Amino acid sequence: MGQSMEFCHRNKNFSIKLPEDGALELYVDGCLRKSRARGRREPQYVWTNIELEWEEHQYIEARYWSGSGQLEVRVNGEILFAGHVTD
Repeated sequence: MGQSMEFCHRNKNFSIKLPEDGALELYVDGCLRKSRARGRREPQYVWTNIELEWEEHQYIEARYWSGSGQLEVRVNGEILFAGHVTD
C-alpha cells in the first residue's frame, strides 16, 4: 500500500511517495521525476527542479530516514514539511 503526501507550491503539484518496497519517490504533476531505492545509508534523498511561470525555477528536495520515519521536504532550501510519517 505505501504512503503518499501531496503538496502544492505556487500552483505546481508534486508528491512524495513511500511505496511498500522502501523506495523514496518524487512526482511532479503525476510524473515520476526521481526515485531512490532503500539502502543501508540514510537519509534517502531525491531532488528535482521545476519550472514555474516566466522560466523561474524552483528546487524541490526530500530526505527520508527510514529508521526513524522522519521525512523532510524543502523548496529552495526552505522547509515545507518536516515530520514523522508512519507505516
